[in-house]
Amino acid sequence: MTSQTSCNPERIVHVPLGERAYDILIGPDLISHAGGEITARLKGRRAAIVTDEQVAPLYLDALMDSLQTDGIEAVSLTLPAGEKTKSVEPLMAVCDMALTARIERNDCIIALGGGVIGDLAGFAAGIVRRGVRFVQIPTTLLSQVDSSVGGKTGINTRHGKNLLGVFHQPDLVLSDTSALDTLSEREFRAGYAEVAKYGLIDKPEFFDWLEKNWQEVFAGGAARAEAIAISCQAKADVVVEDERETGRRALLNLGHTFGHALEAAVQYDGRRLVHGEGVSIGMVLAHRFSTRMNLASADDATRVEAHLKAVGLPTQISDIPGELPPTEVLLDAIAQDKKVKSGRLTFILTRGIGQSFIADDVPISEVRSFLEETRNG
Repeated sequence: MTSQTSCNPERIVHVPLGERAYDILIGPDLISHAGGEITARLKGRRAAIVTDEQVAPLYLDALMDSLQTDGIEAVSLTLPAGEKTKSVEPLMAVCDMALTARIERNDCIIALGGGVIGDLAGFAAGIVRRGVRFVQIPTTLLSQVDSSVGGKTGINTRHGKNLLGVFHQPDLVLSDTSALDTLSEREFRAGYAEVAKYGLIDKPEFFDWLEKNWQEVFAGGAARAEAIAISCQAKADVVVEDERETGRRALLNLGHTFGHALEAAVQYDGRRLVHGEGVSIGMVLAHRFSTRMNLASADDATRVEAHLKAVGLPTQISDIPGELPPTEVLLDAIAQDKKVKSGRLTFILTRGIGQSFIADDVPISEVRSFLEETRNG
């Protein structure tokens, strides 16, 4: 049996969480080396792969071959693509597959796909036998720079997005940059919104760099790997400081409170709005709302909107096709958001580019009037 361990990722980001520390490997062709990387880190020799109908034809065979070559017995479950897969029934299907395959605590569940698959498989890994090993193989830009890092897992319910879940850190993340070449332009742009987010939170120099180099990031090569590595390092730094989102980690939700409400408003219909697009609109709204609250300059909000628009992302509520429910329905979704505490509205607002902060007790009347004006504007 020939090991595939020899792998030369372009970047390695280490997440130092003590006994739960792990590496994020970033580079091309990592899927074909997955078996070696997993056996070098984990004792178990069984794996349950979770993927979807779009990703499976592209990468499942290569992953299964790599695992088999390195002595890992694997089974797989292919689910429908899309946000609606993040629900109770698919979760139970994943758990059933893992238990049928006799996945034990030292064995692993592998997420092969985007953020939906990662969140779902991670939740299953956190609850099967009260926790088994977990490997993330994110195949979208959004999942490589955001959802695959940090251990937040979950599914959606009729009450809102990600309201059921657990914190369960991966044991390894393999961010295969080759997989990004198969993404549609829309999917790549949606992931880029999360890249830009890191600059807007607290890295203004990174946002400056993105304004100058975004075309190279889209084209691939060194600039793309650099943007992914900077994004992963930024998230890893926050996760290490605040793993369970009791403080600073909430900053990673910049744009998400508005964005999640908009996703709920379209009933998670990816034809109308995907997560990264919701985040893009949400970040612009967060900057515009900060201006309204006399916290930041209107010039900064204009600059953020101009950059996101330049890369082809939606930036206004009116960019969402079709009719949206009344403002009160959006407010209900915001109030149900998991970042609300004791009925008080909490937003991530900003004092300027790279100067985001957690704002507690935001008046709901201000949010209501802002949304009304924005929608009618």
